Amino acid sequence: MKFDHSRIEKNATLMLVLSLLVVSIGGIIEIAPLFYMQNTIEKVEGVRPYSPLELAGRNIYVREGCYNCHSQMIRPMRDEVERYGHYSLAAESMYDHPFQWGSKRTGPDLARVGQRYSNEWHVQHLTDPRSVVPESVMPGYSFLLSSELRTDDIVAHLKANQAVGVPYDAAMIEAAEADMRAQADPDADWDGLLARYPKAQTGDFDGNPRALTEMDALIAYMQMLGTLVDFSAYRADENFR
Repeated sequence: MKFDHSRIEKNATLMLVLSLLVVSIGGIIEIAPLFYMQNTIEKVEGVRPYSPLELAGRNIYVREGCYNCHSQMIRPMRDEVERYGHYSLAAESMYDHPFQWGSKRTGPDLARVGQRYSNEWHVQHLTDPRSVVPESVMPGYSFLLSSELRTDDIVAHLKANQAVGVPYDAAMIEAAEADMRAQADPDADWDGLLARYPKAQTGDFDGNPRALTEMDALIAYMQMLGTLVDFSAYRADENFR
């Protein structure tokens, strides 16, 4: 049986009504199941909220517009996985407000940059990028070495993140300022900090253990990126067989 659809095509009102009907049915089929899911992001072992120093570093990263040239999203394509590492998991960004996804790469993707370079390398690169990468077009951020890091507002930052769903508990908030200072102090006792924030990088980050600077915070954040999840259980080429 041949259906004469010319009647629909010649009637604008009928065409609009039927189009809306089709879109509505399709939308309901796609959206309705989400209401029965407790979480649309699969939890991954190792992912945790940022430590106070990492969170401060992330705020500096956003403030200085680093996301304009560096993405933090490795796509599941062979060339990207071979260059940067395992593709990004949604759970890795579940505590990001805002997230750092994107494809803008004037500079390389930083999703797996943590612990690839030493603290000294990061200080030199951020201070004078072309002394490390001659072809770099990145501006220098030497002022971070002399910019004292604010610690009096970190509790408010944790509470603001808690309000949008980041699971900071009362103990984390109470110890926030102490944890921030301890993480960059090479002589501190890190047991409590590491119990609250496993795999946090500790010690002097900027080469000056006597001062807590914005450089400390930014490097602490960058040294954490991509290090929380153990990808040894994943096949790097699992999507390319």
